[in-house]
Amino acid sequence: MKKVLSLMLLAGMLSFYACGPSAEEKEKAAQNTKDSIASAAAADAAKETAKRIADSAAKAQADTANAKAARDSAAVKKGGKKGK
Repeated sequence: MKKVLSLMLLAGMLSFYACGPSAEEKEKAAQNTKDSIASAAAADAAKETAKRIADSAAKAQADTANAKAARDSAAVKKGGKKGK
């Protein structure tokens, strides 16, 4: 009886092992992984673009402030009024 139960248990374990995912399920899982990676890459690219735009805007503001300061400094050196 012990041998019969052992063989049935072994057969049951092997049948569970043999019933793994089908090729279609494996392909679907692989496609989901690829889609996840692509969406993560797109999100990273969007963040990088937003950062570049913000950096560009900050640089433009700094350039404008520096130009105004230079005009004001030049006007003061000439003895004129400050720039508007």
